[in-house]
Amino acid sequence: MANQLWLLRHGEAEPHDARPDGDRRLTGRGVEQSAAAGRALARLSLPVHAVFTSPKVRARDTALAACAALELEPIEHAALAEGFDAGDAMELVAAAEPDQRVLVVGHNPDFEQVIYDLTGASIELRKGALAGIRIKGTARGELIALLQPREIAALAG
Repeated sequence: MANQLWLLRHGEAEPHDARPDGDRRLTGRGVEQSAAAGRALARLSLPVHAVFTSPKVRARDTALAACAALELEPIEHAALAEGFDAGDAMELVAAAEPDQRVLVVGHNPDFEQVIYDLTGASIELRKGALAGIRIKGTARGELIALLQPREIAALAG
């Protein structure tokens, strides 16, 4: 097995005009989406070895809810707040031990662009969605999973 990068877009959040962007919180639905993502990964027997999150409240709360099922503590990573790119993603994966899974929690449009840059796949990553990339070499990957919130909820039980 090669290293894997899993990207979890934050769950449904308050409207843009509710408060400053970095302070926007998850809705009740967003909290459930986030917890379901962690449960789905656990049920699929996909152990995650490290979780990095944007410091924005909605992403941090997504990571905390997902990590409850993964028995991990998320690590804030400033680059995930805005402007996260394929190079940033590869740095996090390169720091992991061989054959480990790294989960990052953050935002679009950054995540959709990272997926495209690493795999060539042009996808829609909805709020609360999860994508998995098997890393091949130093700057390429293969999209191995794309789970939208409804699919995650079904897997999470």
